[in-house]
Amino acid sequence: MRTFFKIVIALLLAFALWFVWAALLPLQPQQPTFVLLRPGWSTRHIARDLRQQGVIRSSTAFLMLQYAKGRKTLKAGEYKFDQPATALQVWRRLEEGDVYARTLIVPEGFNMYDIAAAVEQAGLGPAPDFLQAARSDVFLVRDIDPKAKSLEGYLFPDTYEFTRIDNAHEMIAAMVHRFRQEAQKIGLLDNPRLHQIVTMASIVEKETADPSERPLIAGVYYNRLAKNMPLAADPSVIYAALLAGRYRGVIYESNLQFDSPYNTYKYSGLPPGPIANPGLASLEAAMHPAHTDFLYFVSDNNGHHRFARDLQEHARNVAAYRRAVAAAP
Repeated sequence: MRTFFKIVIALLLAFALWFVWAALLPLQPQQPTFVLLRPGWSTRHIARDLRQQGVIRSSTAFLMLQYAKGRKTLKAGEYKFDQPATALQVWRRLEEGDVYARTLIVPEGFNMYDIAAAVEQAGLGPAPDFLQAARSDVFLVRDIDPKAKSLEGYLFPDTYEFTRIDNAHEMIAAMVHRFRQEAQKIGLLDNPRLHQIVTMASIVEKETADPSERPLIAGVYYNRLAKNMPLAADPSVIYAALLAGRYRGVIYESNLQFDSPYNTYKYSGLPPGPIANPGLASLEAAMHPAHTDFLYFVSDNNGHHRFARDLQEHARNVAAYRRAVAAAP
């Protein structure tokens, strides 16, 4: 009998030592390790994956912790492990949902192609998936812009935090929600001209990075519209080429002649919709343009523009621009 008890005690002691080693002693990952736990995975699947990734020593010990803690729900998501941690600490992080968020920066003026590339670069999903969602999820703005053909213009520029289990539809919904918040602040959300304003703002955004110039450029374009003059906006030509899959980084003569409603050299009026995603300053400029009689503008090759009221003045400004380019190092 004594021998039996000794064996039992030895086994219990061995189990206790093993459990302390497997569940309560910290384990240092060999390198920063990212583990993606998919929704619907069982605890057994999660434990096996953590063990294979070198985050815990024993999947069995992890399962024992789960049962001892009352089989609580472990949160899906991506987790980053780069510090020594026990299996118990790992379990607590999963139970609390301490997921790793990836930063997605959407600068002002990015179009949906630029954002899709940034999404892919951030490891948040393939660019084609994002583009497909940006084209299909127009119901998100149907109430404010029934004319929208895609969500271009409504993917508000900002810094976002997403996880790898956030799909393209969820990321896009967050960007549209941000647009609605900012549009509400400036009184744009209920404006009956919202479609036209966002379209104009997207062109203004692409034309200048100087906030002080945006109302002036908006004023120029509104003046041209009032006179039924083509906008002749290079960014719209680029966007037409992008939509057709023919943009090569430079505007060619063939681009200027390309038959697209987005080609504002060929067609008068605004293009059918936004060509990029404008920030707040450009939206406000499109809502409240400067009242001038300017009809033309050209770069001064120094980050700003020269404005003109007629073709003669514009020609002088263009000549000055060409001299500045020629004199530049």
